[in-house]
Amino acid sequence: MTSYATAGVDIEAGERAVELMKEKVARSRRPEVVDDPSGFAGLFDASALLSYRRPLLTSSTDGVGTKVMLAQRLDKHDTIGIDLVGMVVDDLVVCGAEPLFMTDYIACGKVVPERIAEIVGGVAEGCRLAGCALIGGETAEHPGAMGADEYDLAGAATGVVEADAMLGGHRVREGDVVLALASSGVHSNGYSLVRHIIASAGLSLEAEVPELGRTLGEELLEPTRIYSLDCLELARTVEVHAYAHITGGGLAGNLSRSLPSGLDAVLDRSSWTPPAVFEVLAGHGGVDRDDMDRTFNLGVGMAAIVPAEAVDAALALLGGRDLPAWVLGEVVPGTGRARFS
Repeated sequence: MTSYATAGVDIEAGERAVELMKEKVARSRRPEVVDDPSGFAGLFDASALLSYRRPLLTSSTDGVGTKVMLAQRLDKHDTIGIDLVGMVVDDLVVCGAEPLFMTDYIACGKVVPERIAEIVGGVAEGCRLAGCALIGGETAEHPGAMGADEYDLAGAATGVVEADAMLGGHRVREGDVVLALASSGVHSNGYSLVRHIIASAGLSLEAEVPELGRTLGEELLEPTRIYSLDCLELARTVEVHAYAHITGGGLAGNLSRSLPSGLDAVLDRSSWTPPAVFEVLAGHGGVDRDDMDRTFNLGVGMAAIVPAEAVDAALALLGGRDLPAWVLGEVVPGTGRARFS
């Protein structure tokens, strides 16, 4: 007799995964979350927006790219969800928006309840770190389309910003200063190049790398730093004109998106030393500086553009929140691009 189970879909395993993840998801709850007895949808009390004069809802969606393949190879699944939140939520905060809630989607070849619970537990922890609620999600079993140990995940988040408080290039002025906010490592971009380097150079993910002080796999699975609460607090405390989330396209490419057409950001490459992992990758892969610049964050996960008079207060605040930050460059007349001096 043929059934859904014989086709490769285990409904009971899916239900067990939901039970295992419930406690972890609850840790991300915000007061505005409303329980849906049916469980079909996530509910958020929009009356929380009544205090805004003109609330603008913001939305972002993303995944974690092929970093997920390294998590599968190392059988470590509890932090890849943090990466997902970082990639999604920190796009929202660039315009000054507070992230409110998030949903996730996991597709897998076979539902292993404990593994799914670990993945979603990471998403929930990321949401807690970001100050938003994980209000729903979906796990889909795709036998035949994916291997039993394969999975992919994506997510979407919604945030809100007061219309007249929105940050961006329209606020940036000549003489502003660019601050670098340190990354925790490679984050979640450039992993196709990372995997190519590993394969071409015959590197082992389990091998200790002296320059890193741990294994290559541990370094490459370091979770993406989540900046939303730091950036929101910074904007509440000092004048901030713009942010740039440094993801695919590198530092100059992403920072250029936060500049007006008549101004450039001139960056001082000597103001920081990129984390050792980038030198390790460039050396083993024979990757030139231009490609490294275009592919990786090189140690800068977020950039903030502030007036010159706000620099000291901004650096003090970020330092007090254990977020390394430094002066990266300045805003000068130009054509709307970021460039290294």
